[in-house]
Parts: sequence; structure tokens; C-alpha cells
Amino acid sequence: MWTEERIHALVEKQRDLFRSGATLDVGWRIEQLEKLKLSVLVHEDELKRALAADLGRSEAEAYLCDVGSVVLEINEAIRGVRKWAKPETHLSGLLCFPSALTRVYKMPYGVSLIISPFNFPILLSLGVLTASIAGGNTAVIKASSKTPACTAVLEKIVSRAFPEEYAAVVDGGHDVADLCLAERFDKIFYTGSPRVGVHVMESAAKHLTSVALELGGENGNWCVVRRDADLRDAARKIAFFKICNSGQICININQVAVAQEVADEFVQELKAAILRQLGNDPASNPEYARLVSRAAYDKCDQAVRQYADRVVFGGKGDPEALRYSPTILYPVGIDEEIVRRELFCPILPVVPYPDAEIDALMDTIARREHGLALYLFTKDMAWAQRVMSSQQYGGGCINEVCLHLMVKGVPFNGVGHSGMGAYHGEWGFREFTHPSTVLIGSTHGNLPLREHPYGGANAWKLKVLRLFER
Repeated sequence: MWTEERIHALVEKQRDLFRSGATLDVGWRIEQLEKLKLSVLVHEDELKRALAADLGRSEAEAYLCDVGSVVLEINEAIRGVRKWAKPETHLSGLLCFPSALTRVYKMPYGVSLIISPFNFPILLSLGVLTASIAGGNTAVIKASSKTPACTAVLEKIVSRAFPEEYAAVVDGGHDVADLCLAERFDKIFYTGSPRVGVHVMESAAKHLTSVALELGGENGNWCVVRRDADLRDAARKIAFFKICNSGQICININQVAVAQEVADEFVQELKAAILRQLGNDPASNPEYARLVSRAAYDKCDQAVRQYADRVVFGGKGDPEALRYSPTILYPVGIDEEIVRRELFCPILPVVPYPDAEIDALMDTIARREHGLALYLFTKDMAWAQRVMSSQQYGGGCINEVCLHLMVKGVPFNGVGHSGMGAYHGEWGFREFTHPSTVLIGSTHGNLPLREHPYGGANAWKLKVLRLFER
């Protein structure tokens, strides 16, 4: 049972370890990353069983989305952290003469708090822990209470790899999360909803704590299918993504806007793609993940009932198994309530629009809260690249879905209501460190340019300064 006193004692123990300087050595950090990797691999089967118990994940989906992705993240950090942590050396410039060199040290923040969600309970806890370790921090992980089996295995993995004064898992509900937020951490990394993200920022502001937020986005993530798109290819990829984890993915497609000239054909292709992947009764397919709770199932079912007259596929589920069939709503207007909020379930509203009015559509999307992802399907690459380089969103794909998340060396992040900060690989290292600039001064050859007096016979100082500052 986690109490205020116990959490405070844990944070103080971690602060003592950090202040000892033990986490600063990069070789030591690599050893900890190797311990974490070994612990994950040893408990791989337990993780898969826990993901099946909490979310109904198949073995393949559990490995693809959580276990394997964590191992890849750890491997990248092990290989790269020496380079990432190396201090940068810069020439100080004429204005600083004779102090020739300046170094930028990549310093850890200290004690970090990682608040992870239920939808990817392994990747979004241990993946973030990897960045924290690489940066030289200690870490407290507040795991989701909605996935108790995964939290139990997480506790086992972390406790067997590390003493709690270095890394620890805290379980419990919102009350325990608030106890953690009441403590003074040096870095907070939260993944979840914008509403809770505001609460996290308010708590962090009391201690002026640096915060990274990875949020789902207020209005969800748009996918746009142009008239010239390969409809079968688009439908196949969109169906796969909407099926994955039963739609409970922060970068999943929330709604798809389709050129009305091809909208009917696209819907037929989408239906066929879902049937190919899940069969005639998706809700009874054991490979199809379930919704996390009865409350999530009922919320999904209620939304579908409100649009019952426009359900063209799905629209039913198994409340005992908590599986809800992928459900297509068509046609849906761009200003309707269901496309103005994040759904986080297997409902997919299809919004037809005239292809000639694509610029107006993109302007409407741009005026709403920024999504975590944006997906475009079209053969017009010039248009697609122009949109991707001018819209506000976290990340995305052209003629593909979700795979930008898997690319090494690039950031994963949101903007506005979809978050702030970035991580994965070196970007995660940067998120958990702050740059400290140190000029190396000289005790010889110093000029009196900066020193008083400046007037009269010393007016030459300003003239020289102007030359230096060009």
C-alpha cells in the first residue's frame, strides 16, 4: 500500500542516490540498460500473458506493440548513449578572447516520475524508463491501475533489475498518482489524456518541474483519403490500424475524411479489409484485443447507438468478452460531435468531402486542436508534402499508418493539445537531460574591453566591441 510517507521516503532515497553521483558515469548507465534488457527478456512470457489478461492481446500483437518495441528501444540506447552524452566543444568567439573554448555538458535532471497509461503498459513505462536511465536519472514509475497483471510483472522486472533507490514501480489509482505529483520531482513524463495532462502541469508548476506530455489530442487524429488514392491499399492499412489494440492507441486514426467521389467505394474496401483480417464475427475472434474495461465498452456502445442510423459495418460486440466489432459510421458531417473528440475505441467515422474543396477541409482541421498524428493517402506527393510541412501535428505518414513510430533516430512527440517534449532514441536522452554551457576561462592575456571606464580616452572600447560583434 503506497502512502504519502512511503512515496516521500522513496523519492528521498532516490534523491540521495542521484546526489552521490553514481548515475553520472555513462558506462554505469549502460550496465543498467543491459540489466533492464535482460530482465525484460527473462520475463517475456509473463509479459505476454499479462497483456493477454489485461487487454486480450494475441502473442504476436503483444510482442509487436510492447515487448519487442521495448527491447529495440533499449538496444538503441545501449549503442548510442556514449555518443549522446559526450560533451560538445565550441569555440568561444572573439568577444570572449582569450577564453577560447566552451563546453556543453548533457546533465541529468535528477529524480524522474514516469506516469504510464493502460493501452501500452510495457512500452510506455519501460520505454520511457530507458530514456531516463540513458540520461542519468533515477525513476519512479506510476503504472496504470487499469492493467493490474501488467503492473505486477512490471514491478517484478524493475525490482529484480534495480534497487528501489534507483528505479521503482508504484501501483494504485488516481489517489496514488496525486500523492506522487505532490512530491518534488526533477522531471515528469506523462502519457495520457489532455484533461489529465493539464492536472499534471498544474502540479508540476508548484515546483517548477520540467514536464514532457504525450497526449492523444482533443479532436483525435485525422486521416485524409484523396480521390486519386489507391483505395484498396488505404483501406487495408487503415483497417489494420483501427483493429490494433481495439483502437486504443494514441496515434490511431480517429476519423477519416474521404473524397465524396470515391467514398462509397472506399467504405466497401474498408469493410472487405476488416473481414479479411478478422473474419465474419470480429467480436469473437481471439486475436482481436478487447477494450480495457466495462466502462470503456459501454462508452463505445453508447456512441454507436447515438449513430445507429449510420452504422454501415459492425455496431455490436460481446460485453462479457469486452470485444466490440470495428464499427464504420457513414456518412458523418465534419462538424458533428463524434469527430470533435478523441474516441479511443474501434469506431471509425467516415466524413465525405468534395475533393475540389480539400484546402477548405485542411483549414478546418488546422483550426481545431492539434492531433498527435496526421495521415494522408494520395498520389499527389507535392500536395501531401506541402500539407505535412505546413499543418500542426505530432507526426504522421503519407500512404502509410503508424510506422513513423518505428523509425530509429527520429522523435515521437505531440504539439499543443497532443503534448510537448519528444522521445525515442537520442530524443529521449535529450528529454531527460538539460544542456549546461561552461566557458573555460583564461587567466592570461585578458583585455580590459568589458571593464569600466568606457568614456573619454577609453571610447575605443566600444569601437572594438562593435567590430567583435559583427
